[in-house]
Formats: sequence, structure tokens, C-alpha cells
Amino acid sequence: METALLIAGLGNPGAEYARSRHNAGFMAVDTIHASYGFGPWRARFQGVLSEGFLGKRKVYLLKPGTFMNLSGDSIGAAMRFFKLPLNALVVIHDELDLPAGKLKVKTGGGDAGNNGAKSITAALGADYRRVRIGIGHPGERGRVTGHVLGNFTRADEEQWLVPMLTAIAEAAPLLAKDNDVGFTNKIALTLNPPRPNAPRPPSKVPAPRVPKAKPEESDE
Repeated sequence: METALLIAGLGNPGAEYARSRHNAGFMAVDTIHASYGFGPWRARFQGVLSEGFLGKRKVYLLKPGTFMNLSGDSIGAAMRFFKLPLNALVVIHDELDLPAGKLKVKTGGGDAGNNGAKSITAALGADYRRVRIGIGHPGERGRVTGHVLGNFTRADEEQWLVPMLTAIAEAAPLLAKDNDVGFTNKIALTLNPPRPNAPRPPSKVPAPRVPKAKPEESDE
């Protein structure tokens, strides 16, 4: 019997962080959840968990509710409960060191200053798969916190965030097949089709639900 897969999206709980760049992992997992008929979110492992399938593989989706720097507490508890090996964990998170709108997948390695990844590595070890969504660097160290916790602008959402989230969801079954190269290639082809003038088949994935800004909020 094939081992189940746990896909965890990183972010911070609470409405004030819902549209922040640091919550890109939450947004990606929410889009996968909405695209493949996963079950309802239930409070478990200091977060919320949903169960479903990608292809024929059992998949658990997890959004830790511990705040970013304690993500390992939630994910570690889920991994131990389901008795999953570390290669059955995929973590989706934002990445300062990648340009905005770029995506990379890697197994193991350093945590590039991401406190969520640091917490998971401390709890479980480094050899899990990471889907890193680039949010760009503000250019100055003193502006990093404000940039990471700041909201995506509407231009970000329209130009690359919503297309990226849709592409991640469309390619997610390849993650369940442990085909990281295929996953990355499918996203690249979805976002940059080789024949831009050719009509593209309509996506089967519903449009991502990026949390809405309150009327008084500004993107400036």
C-alpha cells in the first residue's frame, strides 16, 4: 500500500495576515483543497487538517495554526501520528531569495531564513520536499519584516500570484507521484506556454480565492 502524503502550507493564522506574502503557502494549499474535492477542514495538530486524494494517493493537507516560527510543532505532530517518513512531507512556503513569481522545488538543504522551515527542520530533520514560492527581496535588510508581513498588491495578484496558485493546483497530482521535475515543468509550461497565440484549453481548477482586502485597506 502506498504511503500517504502530507502537504503542509505555511502561514500565520488570523485575518490580519490572510493576504500577506508570508501566507503564500496557506493560499496554495487552499487552492489545492478547493480543486480536488477534499474533505472539510477540521481542527487537528494545532492547526486545520483536510483529507482527500490526488490521483490514487491519499493526501493530508495541513495549515498549522501555531504561527510561522512554530510550524514544526504542528507538522511534527501530524507526521508522528500518521507514521509518515520524511520523504512523504511536502512543505509549501514563501521564499525571499527567489524573485517574485518564481517557483523552485528542492529536497533538503538550508532554510534560507524562513522561520517556518527552520522550525520544521529542527523538529524532523531537513530532508523533506519544499515548494518555494518567490516573493522577492525588498533590497534592504531593515525592510524585510514589513515586506514579508505586508499584503500582496492587487498588481501582484493579477500579474502572477493567482496564475501561480492555479498552476500549482493543476500540477499537484505530480507531487503525489513524487515527480518533482514533472511538477515544476508543468507549472512552467502553464505559466509560459510555448505558443502564446494558440488557444489554451480551459483550466479545470477553480480560480484561487485570495483573501479579500477590507474596504479601508490600501495596497500602498
